[in-house]
Amino acid sequence: MTDQYEVLDALRAIVSKNSPFTTWTVSTPHLVMLWEKARELEREACAKFCDGEGLHITAAAIRARGQV
Repeated sequence: MTDQYEVLDALRAIVSKNSPFTTWTVSTPHLVMLWEKARELEREACAKFCDGEGLHITAAAIRARGQV
């Protein structure tokens, strides 16, 4: 499971790499990028869990969703 610190670290990285969007508050493009990163991290966490349970086909299907 992705914890809040991973998401906050992701937001900090997104803001620092996309300085044209930096404001005193978080911009909509930053929020969209954060949401996409959180979704990617959560998907991988679910796939890793499935791998650990021997559900490799399910893990592959979860990872494939990110490739669409």
